[in-house]
Amino acid sequence: MIVLAGADLVLPDRVLPSGSLIISHGRIEAIEPRVIDGPAGATRIDLAGHLITPGFVDVHVHGIEGVDLLDGAAAVADVASRLPRYGVTAFCPTSVACDPAALALLLASVRAVRLLQPARSARVLAAHLESNFINPAWKGAQPASCLRMPPAKSEERRTTDEGRRTKQEERSTKTEREFTGREILDVIAAHRAEVGLVTLAPELRGGLDLVRDLVAAGHRVSIGHTGATYDEARAAIAAGVRHATHLFNRMSPLTARDPGTVGAVLESDQVTAEIICDGVHVHPSMVALATRLKSPRGAIAITDGTAGAGLPVGSRTRLGGHAILVTDRSAVLSDGTLAGSILTMDRAFQTLVDRVGLSVVDAALMCATTPATELGLAEMGAIRPGFHADLAVFGPGRRIRQTYVAGIPALEP
Repeated sequence: MIVLAGADLVLPDRVLPSGSLIISHGRIEAIEPRVIDGPAGATRIDLAGHLITPGFVDVHVHGIEGVDLLDGAAAVADVASRLPRYGVTAFCPTSVACDPAALALLLASVRAVRLLQPARSARVLAAHLESNFINPAWKGAQPASCLRMPPAKSEERRTTDEGRRTKQEERSTKTEREFTGREILDVIAAHRAEVGLVTLAPELRGGLDLVRDLVAAGHRVSIGHTGATYDEARAAIAAGVRHATHLFNRMSPLTARDPGTVGAVLESDQVTAEIICDGVHVHPSMVALATRLKSPRGAIAITDGTAGAGLPVGSRTRLGGHAILVTDRSAVLSDGTLAGSILTMDRAFQTLVDRVGLSVVDAALMCATTPATELGLAEMGAIRPGFHADLAVFGPGRRIRQTYVAGIPALEP
């Protein structure tokens, strides 16, 4: 049993000053409105002058500290071990558009690490596929060679064991440019439990059918990298879209006479919107506006972090197959195109409080509670009795001092 005593506790509806948390068997057993010593035999940790929030849940992160999630079989576990340094206790490993073999390797790695859930690491959630089915005109840093149209409903599917073996043999001889959209869907079908979110552009031919099929299969579909008109975006929401990938970025904008995808997302109570909260991808005033329209329970702070996050300015690393450069503001391709970000979740929280002007309660909702709720994570994402003791502890200067995953310290003293 552990007692975290004397910190200000960020609860779902208020800050409890100088309170105490009693943690037992990986869960929050009790919240006390005062400083206590705790039961006999408990380990008491004095955290006076600290702030404790729920551990952060990043639903869109591609890598960290030089590790890209498409680097190979060990990448998922490596990223999971590094994220607690930034207050992250759970994350969706996120892909860029890639070939079927790379996607299959990522999803197999996600499954392996989820089964183990290594100690001192962030929880690995089902993956977020920033998928092959996005609009080439709105691709941003996504590799054009990996983009595909959704396969037609009438396209023949091999379903026999012999057919699957033949397809696997054919796939092994294909180059990156030769694989089909059907092959990508076959990989997703083979790894259903490891695929949580799928980002796509619904205006593509067959896009709405793909939305319906993915939703029917149990996936959460996100609209993103899209040039969808307002009406097309509304049709996608009616078909089952419930998430928006990095609102404002790489989607048709809101204008006076054409509300675009942004307008459709902002007005819909059914869609939860991601926002990259680094002050670069979206101006803080626009984050504030979107948050007022969506509320902190309808908006999610994300990093869209790459392998460049946590590296010094001037570092060269990669996003999927692309070389990227770390600048003082973000990560970019050789032509200057923004390529994900160098943001970490502790800095996203700070941006929401210091630059957007949110309370620490609302910032914690966007960084932890709302993403946990939207992903259906039971008893996670909030400081409540009975919830998992996944916590971020901020010390002086609002720096991460410790992160707890299931009540276990994830950072070395």
